[in-house]
Amino acid sequence: MANALQQLIRAHLDRRGWSYGDVARHGGLPRSTVHHLATTERVVRMPQAATLEGLAKGLDVPLDTVRRAAAEACGIHVYDTPADPEVDLLIASVQKLSADDRRHVAALVESLLDRSDTGAPEK
Repeated sequence: MANALQQLIRAHLDRRGWSYGDVARHGGLPRSTVHHLATTERVVRMPQAATLEGLAKGLDVPLDTVRRAAAEACGIHVYDTPADPEVDLLIASVQKLSADDRRHVAALVESLLDRSDTGAPEK
């Protein structure tokens, strides 16, 4: 089954009769990027902001629509209601980190999630 981002891209391609190249040209993206996002079963990392912006422009849909689909494709839950203050602080803080530090934080979060998935006791 296609992920949310694939479904979004495919629906807009089918509706307009466009190709990956058409979306790429309208969004200022490489065709290979659009093709990759449209055909990759499991998106491992959230695409960069510029890629999401280009895809939104290329598909002529709101950026938030593309961001939500990409997040869902990555397995990230997007809350419809305001998160608690700790979550808001974490999100705001992570955005201020360097790319290298964000990779470390992502690795830590993944290891914590893996630990909770295996039923390991929390401390």
